[in-house]
Amino acid sequence: MPSRYTNVPFFRNLDRLYFSAFEERGVNYIDQYATNTFTSELTPGITVERVYWEVGDRLDKLASRAYGDATYWWVIARYNGRPTDAHFSFGDLVLIPQPLQLMLTKYGV
Repeated sequence: MPSRYTNVPFFRNLDRLYFSAFEERGVNYIDQYATNTFTSELTPGITVERVYWEVGDRLDKLASRAYGDATYWWVIARYNGRPTDAHFSFGDLVLIPQPLQLMLTKYGV
């Protein structure tokens, strides 16, 4: 299964701000993925379903309904420029891009 971490760079976090966390874990550093850039994008060949965020909605539920697989929630998040459920509010317009395979190709997955 494609991962949203494909082609995402990671770095070694040596920031002094995290020294207490390093000590608690018994390590000198933490390797972590760089934050992905989430931007709304227009792409030829992509159609979008427009839905409005409702009470009880979650990105994984929308992905399950649209793609048949909840693990592709990040495609909807990235396309809308909002990385988590917490970035959506009741009544917000959510664009669900199709076809999934073209989106995965576009994102290098």
